[in-house]
Amino acid sequence: MTKSSSNNDVLWNRGRENLLLVLSGPSGAGKDAVLNRLKKARFPIAHITTMTTRAKRPREKDGIDYNFVTKEQFQKLIDDNELLEWANVYGNFYGVPKQAVREALSAGKDTIIKTDVQGAATIKNILPQAIFIFLAPLKLQELIDRLTMRNTESEQNLKLRIETVKEEMTKIDMFDYVAVNEHGQIDRVVDEIKAIITAEKMRVIPREYIL
Repeated sequence: MTKSSSNNDVLWNRGRENLLLVLSGPSGAGKDAVLNRLKKARFPIAHITTMTTRAKRPREKDGIDYNFVTKEQFQKLIDDNELLEWANVYGNFYGVPKQAVREALSAGKDTIIKTDVQGAATIKNILPQAIFIFLAPLKLQELIDRLTMRNTESEQNLKLRIETVKEEMTKIDMFDYVAVNEHGQIDRVVDEIKAIITAEKMRVIPREYIL
C-alpha cells in the first residue's frame, strides 16, 4: 500500500541549494567596499579570503583582508593543485584556496569569492555553474580617479593598472550579471547583489559545483 500525499506536504524546498558567487571587476571598482558592506549588514554569506605573497599594507589584517603567505607556501598549493585560481599580478602572487571553498559549501553556506577579471575567467573554466557578477564604475574616469587617490602605486604601475582596467572592461560579456557602482550608491549595489541571490534561489534547476 502506497503512502498517500497530504495537502500539507511541502512541494518545493525554497533556497535548498547553496550558491557560489564570484564578484569581479577592474581594480578600483569597489569590490572590497561591497564585501565590507555585506559583512556589516550581517548578510548570511561566507567570504573566501584570497591568499597573497605581497607585503601587508598599513591597517590590513591577516586573515581578513588577505591571507598573507610566503612564496614557498604559495608554491606548494600550486604544486598540490589546491588553488581554484591564481595569478602573478605586478610581481605578487594571488590565489583562491580550494579547501576554503569546499568547507564553506559543505557547511551549508552561500559563498562569495572576490577576484580580478583574469581570476574570474579561470574560475569560469573550472566552475562554469558559479554565478559571475561584474562590478563596474558608472564612468571610467571615476575609476581612474579612485586608483590615483589610493597613492599606493608608482607612476609606472599606475599607468599599467589603468591600461589593464580598460582591457578588463571589454570582458563584461563573460559575466552573468553587472552591478554598477556609482559614487555614493554602494547600498544600492549591495541590494542588487541580494536580489541576484534571491532570484538564483528560485531556479527550478539548481546550480551544482564540483571541486
